[in-house]
Amino acid sequence: MVSVKFWCPDAMSELMNRWSLSRASTVFAVAALCASAACASSLDTLEIFLKSTKSGRADFTQVVTPPAKAGQTTMRSKTSTGQFAFVRPARFRFDYIKPFPQIIVADGQILWLYDADLEQVTARKQAQALGSTPAALVATAVDLGALQKEFSLEAQTDADGLQWVQATPKNHESTIQSVRMGLRAEGAAVSLSKLEIFDAMGQRSVLSFERFEINPAGLGPAQFNFVPPKGVSVIRP
Repeated sequence: MVSVKFWCPDAMSELMNRWSLSRASTVFAVAALCASAACASSLDTLEIFLKSTKSGRADFTQVVTPPAKAGQTTMRSKTSTGQFAFVRPARFRFDYIKPFPQIIVADGQILWLYDADLEQVTARKQAQALGSTPAALVATAVDLGALQKEFSLEAQTDADGLQWVQATPKNHESTIQSVRMGLRAEGAAVSLSKLEIFDAMGQRSVLSFERFEINPAGLGPAQFNFVPPKGVSVIRP
């Protein structure tokens, strides 16, 4: 079964795993002058993404590669696919479809992790479960100032048609070592194209997003409600 522990440090044993107004004004002025977010630095582009993308959804492919072991030259990766959606600042969900159905939902109060094969749901208080996780980078942060409370951010060289930012958790006890975000700027619009996540154990997880919709109509809080299916075990640590 594909592991998805990286999104939530407190859920590592269950599945796998918020910008100042003045700075935002500067970013949008730059974007207007250039008529494209692509002329901004990757940190400015990240700020545009966080400020202008109030919600979003996309298809994703995730490839998880374990750390290399002594004597091994190649590592066997695991691939999964599904759908992702979020509404800032407190709701997101990952619906893993293949090869095994799993759901991770943050409804604003509770983080739900549902493993269909195990017939098990884990429910944790969202405020305790999140923090210096990739979810904060993608879905819950509302500006750079808030994000920089949890992460050290570094602009990196553009590559593969994307602008890159590396985020390193300030919490040294985080299970995440670092996250690289690949942002695609098209005109004044910025979408998330790729996430590269390295955990403290050396595991690498790459999420590639396709058909990313910015502020799609009809996406609201109701899509992030979760009710445990009848008959499943519900664990509340």
